[in-house]
Amino acid sequence: MNRIFLRIFPLIMLAIAIAAIAIYFAILYLFGNPIEDIARKQASGPIFLLEHYVDQAPSNDWLARLNKVREISHLDIELLPLASASQAMNGLDKDQRAALDRGDIVLDIPGKSFLRRVDLAGDRYIGSAEEVIHVRKLPIDVGLELKIEGTRYLIVLLCLLVPVAIWSRLHWKELQQLSAVANRLGEGNLSVRAHTKETSSIHPLAQCMNRMAERIEGLLSAQKSLLHSVSHELRTPISRLEFGLALMKRAEKKADIEARVRSMEEDLQELDELVEELLNLTRLEQRESLQRLEFDLDDALRETVAKLDHVFSSTTLRLDIAANLGVMIGDRRLIQRAVGNLLANAAKYGKEQVILSAKRSDNGSLHVSVEDDGPGIPEEAREKVFEAFYRLDSSRERGTGGFGLGLAIARKAIVLHHGSISVEQSAVLGGAAFVVRMPG
Repeated sequence: MNRIFLRIFPLIMLAIAIAAIAIYFAILYLFGNPIEDIARKQASGPIFLLEHYVDQAPSNDWLARLNKVREISHLDIELLPLASASQAMNGLDKDQRAALDRGDIVLDIPGKSFLRRVDLAGDRYIGSAEEVIHVRKLPIDVGLELKIEGTRYLIVLLCLLVPVAIWSRLHWKELQQLSAVANRLGEGNLSVRAHTKETSSIHPLAQCMNRMAERIEGLLSAQKSLLHSVSHELRTPISRLEFGLALMKRAEKKADIEARVRSMEEDLQELDELVEELLNLTRLEQRESLQRLEFDLDDALRETVAKLDHVFSSTTLRLDIAANLGVMIGDRRLIQRAVGNLLANAAKYGKEQVILSAKRSDNGSLHVSVEDDGPGIPEEAREKVFEAFYRLDSSRERGTGGFGLGLAIARKAIVLHHGSISVEQSAVLGGAAFVVRMPG
């Protein structure tokens, strides 16, 4: 059953009914009673005979002409005293009484009759000033006109309902298809998508549903990948701890025991750092709004560099920060964390030199780049390096350092500020160049 049409149908009926009533009262206010106008036109023949044949007769021929009209027209015509005129029409209102006194024709539509004073001057015949002519059995049938008007509105109603019915049926089918897609998504089939024409009225809704499905599918896929990677990363130090404990039980020399304890302490520290990085990534994933405060970009970047002074013990960091950076509205701590992760990554893989540059473009957008003279990143891996736990060194040895979360955290922080980050080849140093672009 087409529920949309069943809900729209009474609204259209009500709208047409209100329109008909509004039209009637508007015509009544602007042009007078339309029903009375119809009745007057239908009674125009007898009125014409009275005004242009009987009234034009000499005073001695007036009654003769009136009788002749009665004979040829089959009208019921009689003369009434002025005092009984109101009783003949079941009462006259104030406006009708005034019209009768002026000598105008007063119509009685339900009674199919009219009243009119015979002669205000009293020169037709003796006593005519006090008499009223009452004409009945007039050819008045306003019901026919009302039926014609009703038919007109009925045709308008059908002309509206037919296209609405067709539209609502198509709309209902599309909504049912969208409902089927939603049910399949609820059942866990996240690869299903809604396909609608661009001209469809529900196309924007279908697009929103598709984006939602893609987002959910991506989040679940990332979660599975994260769980797999986390389990692997956790197993490595835990396995080393278990191995170290087993060796400690067999060790006899104090020096061997102390060495194993130091190694186990490093494994525990590695576990603590991994958990901390995971918590940081999770907080960024769940963050819906940022702390948006105005801060000086130059100060923030230089403060980040100062905190990482111990990282650049074997490499040289060169700053190329423009003087017109100005201020930025956003989360200062997140921006510093993102740039700090990029600098730490460059210091790890760079050989001798790292360059941090920052400048504003002509349209006010911010460009920050971190370049190194290391081996660089292969083109096929330049997007993967931003995935959690991805590392170019697949051995995941302790000596390589890190967990593959620094770049993932950096990208998330930049995306939360509506920016982007990409990897290129450094034109100056030849290694990797991480380029951050953010709107002004």
